[in-house]
Amino acid sequence: MSQHHLDAARRAAAGQGRTAEPGYEVRGSGPTKLLKFSTNGIPATNRVQLWEHHNSKALISLDIRTMDEAPLQASELNMHFPSLKFAQVRGSAQVVERNERFIRQNPTDVIAIFFALEGEAFFYYGDGHESLKPGQAVIYDADRPFMRGFCKGLHELVLTIPRDDYLALSGGKPLLKPQVFDFLQGKPANRHMLALAKLVRGTLSGKPQPGGAADPGRAEDTAMELIGLLARGEGNGTDPGYLATARCYIEDRLGDPQLSTAEVAAAVGISERHLTRIFAEAGEPPSLYILGRRLELAKNILADPTQRTTPVGRIAAAAGFASQSYFTRAFKTRFGAVPLQIRKNSVLGATL
Repeated sequence: MSQHHLDAARRAAAGQGRTAEPGYEVRGSGPTKLLKFSTNGIPATNRVQLWEHHNSKALISLDIRTMDEAPLQASELNMHFPSLKFAQVRGSAQVVERNERFIRQNPTDVIAIFFALEGEAFFYYGDGHESLKPGQAVIYDADRPFMRGFCKGLHELVLTIPRDDYLALSGGKPLLKPQVFDFLQGKPANRHMLALAKLVRGTLSGKPQPGGAADPGRAEDTAMELIGLLARGEGNGTDPGYLATARCYIEDRLGDPQLSTAEVAAAVGISERHLTRIFAEAGEPPSLYILGRRLELAKNILADPTQRTTPVGRIAAAAGFASQSYFTRAFKTRFGAVPLQIRKNSVLGATL
């Protein structure tokens, strides 16, 4: 690797302003910092070393090897908070490892959560192994030896939390072996993990989420609450964590007219009374929250130029309303105009 490229990598990973060097971009100088890395424009012979260097500064130090003769293709989007780190990682086939010697030389003192989005992977650790598929997440202590391999490439989200913070959230319970969650399956713990995955992805993409959780100013706190739910186990969570999972579940089910407070409570793993209380403390009961989110969804569809010929009745149904007349009344009460007027205003605004 040329010293020129290595110096550029170090400047970018350390957050010393923007750099025009191939592969790197750094934004932000406050408590939240965004970093981007890509192998595009980097000589093939330097890619693995720069990829290792970026990860060592931006996420986790790794010993990385490619699995074929093709040049490494990789990109990473990182967001740093005071305690947590979020990342979205894409790459071609590779093996990443932290063995005992490497860990002694490169201690990291973090717990990592890997969310598989695309590509199957093998995960070897201590005296065991896991085969991870898209839709699964694993929590593991990054200072315990492991090897992960991606035969057909990878697309994943990653979150790291300092071990001391994790231990505080878990009640002092150390993470001695990996914990695997099928975050697309229906158990409450899996739904907490799904809510965490959506929080990480939404925050990195800059897309707002219900309750403002994708706001960088709130994302770290919400993530901490969800990690606490996962670390402590069922029945030992905090109200903000349950609220975040409930909002995520509601968002996924807005189109179901049968969605109820009882269903949401069961999905989250608490009683209906408990759910009603935490929503009320956040500003409104769950039934009104669901109605509000449905109306916002319908309004967004009505304002979408690509949906201008979609019948209002179909939009109402897509937002979970079984009755178009009730939808129209509720919509006018909420926004002061009937649905067709909102659509007309959006069309006029788009043509001005």
